[in-house]
Amino acid sequence: MNKNFSFIILTYNEEVHLPRLLESIKALRAPIFVLDSGSTDGTVDIASEYGATIKTNPFLNHPKQWDFALRNFEITTPWIIGLDADQTLTPSLFKLLNDFKTEDYNDVNGIYFNRKNFFQGKWIRFGGYYPFYQLKMFRKGVGFSDLNENMDHRFITSGKTIIWKNGYLLEENLKENDINFWLAKHERYSDLIAEEEVERMKNIRAQSLKPALFGNPDEQRAWLKRLWWKLPLGFRPYLYFSYRMIFKLGILDGSTGIKFHYLQGFWFRRLVDRKIRKLKIRSGL
Repeated sequence: MNKNFSFIILTYNEEVHLPRLLESIKALRAPIFVLDSGSTDGTVDIASEYGATIKTNPFLNHPKQWDFALRNFEITTPWIIGLDADQTLTPSLFKLLNDFKTEDYNDVNGIYFNRKNFFQGKWIRFGGYYPFYQLKMFRKGVGFSDLNENMDHRFITSGKTIIWKNGYLLEENLKENDINFWLAKHERYSDLIAEEEVERMKNIRAQSLKPALFGNPDEQRAWLKRLWWKLPLGFRPYLYFSYRMIFKLGILDGSTGIKFHYLQGFWFRRLVDRKIRKLKIRSGL
């Protein structure tokens, strides 16, 4: 059994994804912990077949679900890797993990993986979606889930972090091939984000990370978010979509990629802004 790291995976009706992920990590022989949200398909049975330790917890949002996982699984390895069920390891990332030895990283508390995101079979290479670094591996007891976010999830760790630029995760949600699934999911997400932004207006929430344009990848995104919150509602989706399509070359992603950028970068952002306006009226802001 791998003594360097363990995997934690969040699931909900992931029978189409989970075998793909578990096959990509099984040869690492690392402990696997699955936190399920009450799946009604074969997800839990699949996790059991691969020897995973399984717990169930009702889903509120991703940050809270990850927080529950980190607090309730009995992890004995010094490192933890947190993965989504629709992600898989590439051979390059597998090799980095297979060669990983804790003693070689004594001065490091967190490692960023590079993600390749796919939408309806198309790699979204432009529009700011690649390279995209996510803190996925961190020391147990040092890394934690950022509960100051309502929907966007990130792990945070103190101390030194490094980036494995060639350590790729592939992320493709096959359920999003049905556009109605994508739309329904983002309808729910828009409620969470609108609620979060209004709470920030009321100073109920504050950023956990110090925004820094030249900091680590998460500090850079925190800086951009702080800028985003200052932009006028209703105008910012147009600005953001133009930025992705023109300055970040999203137009080069082809018809499927352009559809993704439109839905995620414009339609979704306009939906959020409309819901923020309604919440502001109710709150008297």
